[in-house]
Amino acid sequence: MTKQKVIVHISLIALFAALTAAGTFITFPLGPVPIVLQNMFAMLSGLLMGPFLGGGAVLLYLAAGAIGVPVFAGATGGFVNFLSPSGGYLYGYFLSAVIAGLIAGTPRLGVKTPLWRIVIAGVLGMLVIYIPGVIQLKIVLSCGWLDAFVFGFFPFLIGDSIKCAAAVAISFRLRRLIANHL
Repeated sequence: MTKQKVIVHISLIALFAALTAAGTFITFPLGPVPIVLQNMFAMLSGLLMGPFLGGGAVLLYLAAGAIGVPVFAGATGGFVNFLSPSGGYLYGYFLSAVIAGLIAGTPRLGVKTPLWRIVIAGVLGMLVIYIPGVIQLKIVLSCGWLDAFVFGFFPFLIGDSIKCAAAVAISFRLRRLIANHL
């Protein structure tokens, strides 16, 4: 790999980590788990850059938050966020980028990824965020599964469906452009 490619890869990872962090400024409190845009940007990282670079962008975002940079929902930072009721969703962001990236694949020059594949990657990428999120919510709040789903899953389905559709549309258009740099 050339120096130029390494610089481009590092720049893309930093850009998508920054976009994910910027999602903290659009937060709507809703019980123990707020509505945020970070999940869309985390998934978009994987859709646009593939599992390794997309996952790397989310890991950089999570590392920044873990050391105290205020990039998590509500402009908070610190490792304690990983232990909070909504901390499982942070783990889910990484899973989302990797799963969406694995399904959509890393963009390649001259190869057009079919829309159906990007849609499946987006839907599964968004849904996988809920697995560690709902599990941790249940554990931290000491509640039953029904309550965990009522507080941590159902209220977000419509909004996350809209974010997923937006991420799919964006990535379908931008994958060819980004392939020139991967």
